[in-house]
Amino acid sequence: MSALLHALRGAEGAELIVAGEKRATQPGSAANLTWGDGAGAVVVSNGPGVARLLGAGRVNLDLLDSYTSVARGFPYLAEDRFVRDVMLSEALIPAAQAALADAGLQASDVVLAVVPEPVSGLYAAAARKLGLTAPNMIERLGAEAGELGAAAPLFGLAMALEQAEPGQIVLLAGCGNGCDVLLLEVTGKTRRRPAHQALDEGAPLTNYSRLLSLTGGIQLDWGPRAEVNQKVSASVLVRHGREMHGFIGGRDQGGNVQFPKTPFPVNPALSEPGRYEDVILRDEPARVVSITADRLNFTPDPPFYFGLVQFENGARVVMEHCDAKGVAPEVGAPVRMRFRIKAIDRQRQFRSYFWKAAPLERPQLAAKE
Repeated sequence: MSALLHALRGAEGAELIVAGEKRATQPGSAANLTWGDGAGAVVVSNGPGVARLLGAGRVNLDLLDSYTSVARGFPYLAEDRFVRDVMLSEALIPAAQAALADAGLQASDVVLAVVPEPVSGLYAAAARKLGLTAPNMIERLGAEAGELGAAAPLFGLAMALEQAEPGQIVLLAGCGNGCDVLLLEVTGKTRRRPAHQALDEGAPLTNYSRLLSLTGGIQLDWGPRAEVNQKVSASVLVRHGREMHGFIGGRDQGGNVQFPKTPFPVNPALSEPGRYEDVILRDEPARVVSITADRLNFTPDPPFYFGLVQFENGARVVMEHCDAKGVAPEVGAPVRMRFRIKAIDRQRQFRSYFWKAAPLERPQLAAKE
């Protein structure tokens, strides 16, 4: 929130503010059960946009609500009631009062609130003291995605702007070592709903042991097939990182598109070194040509789906599939590309990334209820 406020009150130009959380927690702890992974982003620039700043208030507070040591690796949380009472009386309420005064508004003018709750009951107590009647967008976010930490204000702001009407007032707060409170007036209506869509999508994971395995909370013995050295050298990333991360293929002299680029094109009609024109494949329509479910080789979430993918521009690439949810993609089915972890070097804890083929639409949680 401090970065957002700085951008809104700073010099002209465009700024991108991004916040994300993927915090390690101890299995069985309260944080493990309530914290979530997520991210949010906002662009601040000149022009009408969808909201403008009316006023802000800020309070700095050295509150040790949690700490994480390198040696321990997991957070240790202070007592909830202590954190709530101190944050409420010494940070959130004074910052909100300062923001309302700065904007020349009353609490009754606020239509939507975005107040993260690192401890439950924070917003309800603040609303009683301030006279706020606006619903808190974080209520749904916390229930469905967990407590997103630094990402919660931006994610909640996106939710608020997706449903607010022009002229309405949004109160936005970020609590950490103190509190920033911003009052925004909605100036435009957006038809895009990426935040609500993100909450609507997904598939329930009901096996806690599987969750711990996928998030690194438990170390399982996967047998000899998992003992593979997956080291990625810096030289490989320098030479091929642009093509791998951008999913950039090449169109040869004869018009054939291939990935990856090779010294000599795969086109049998050519017999001289390739001179390629860059072709971006990540947004190109594609479909499944073949599919295999491998249950023998190691994968942390079996089975391992892979097969040949045909792109509309002619390229054919053998790719992994993701988001299959236990059902193999059908031959001929359309797919889209998603940027995912390709592999984890478990000896050095180094992650490599590439694109994977996925269904066009993700599962809808509401459809499964």
